[in-house]
Amino acid sequence: MKRLLTAIAFVVGASTPAFAQPVSSEVSVTGGASTDEVTAGALQGRVFADTSWMRVFAEATWATVAGPQTDAFGAAYPYERRIEIMEAYGERTFRGERALAGVRAGRFRTPFGISGGSDHGYGGFLRAPLIRYPGYWALANTFLEHGVNVMAGVPALQMEYTIGTPSDVGEAGEKRRAGADQVIRVQGYHGDVIVGATHIRTQPYQPERYARGRAVFTGMDARWMRDGFQLRGEWLDGQPFDGMHTRGGYVDAFLHRREMGPVTAVARAEVLDYDAGARSVLARRATLGARVLLADGLYAQVNATRQSRAISAGHVTFADVALTYTVRFPR
Repeated sequence: MKRLLTAIAFVVGASTPAFAQPVSSEVSVTGGASTDEVTAGALQGRVFADTSWMRVFAEATWATVAGPQTDAFGAAYPYERRIEIMEAYGERTFRGERALAGVRAGRFRTPFGISGGSDHGYGGFLRAPLIRYPGYWALANTFLEHGVNVMAGVPALQMEYTIGTPSDVGEAGEKRRAGADQVIRVQGYHGDVIVGATHIRTQPYQPERYARGRAVFTGMDARWMRDGFQLRGEWLDGQPFDGMHTRGGYVDAFLHRREMGPVTAVARAEVLDYDAGARSVLARRATLGARVLLADGLYAQVNATRQSRAISAGHVTFADVALTYTVRFPR
């Protein structure tokens, strides 16, 4: 833990001007187990700073997993038994009377669709969507960019453009090859609905001996919320490398009403269609679960999942459970 906090302090110290305003931080500790014969533990630390002219964010993680190779507990972080600097960037927003613009530079998650770490790591699901886990011929939630993101728009419509190089975390076979990549995103708001479209042209993460060319995907995403009920989802279509085709998506549902007390119910339905001739895979998966506030800063996440045998490394039906405790400073 001392090494993790030292790494975070180094990142922020290198990125934050001397005249920075007070800094806030948080540390999260997670432990989990699955009937998929997997156990996991993780530690995440984050630092936030808001200077008079720039916001700075840094996050570092350390995690370990024991058991067979599955996507259990792979929602947002790698489990490589070493400290990983996930994100470390500065950003500034410029606001006018009718428009706004912004720039972000450093190391940040690839902004394709619903891509935030908190979107997938703390929403109630303990596994990433099929279209966002390495090995399933699409994208990964551990994709990171070393680059620049620029954004411009009006309050109801925004466009952003990212250019950078892959800076992914995880095992060697889950990281994109070196090279330039680009992401273009448009996002609009109307009433209770947020809709976005993203196009990425990047490098494959599969071995170069057979995965040639570029990974190119176009995706749509949407969110809707009303009276404690939220729906969100993504759909993508494209190629993980030349000659292959992947399409798929998911829909998430969240329900939290006052009468439910500390419980938020979650559900997910998803599909993945990988078209590769004799090696094609059509997979489906459904998850039911809950996120429960047990005490101040202590949350439990519980999932029950059933999936196709096409992607099963063992069990078709399994349950995952995790506890996360977060401490924030200043308290």
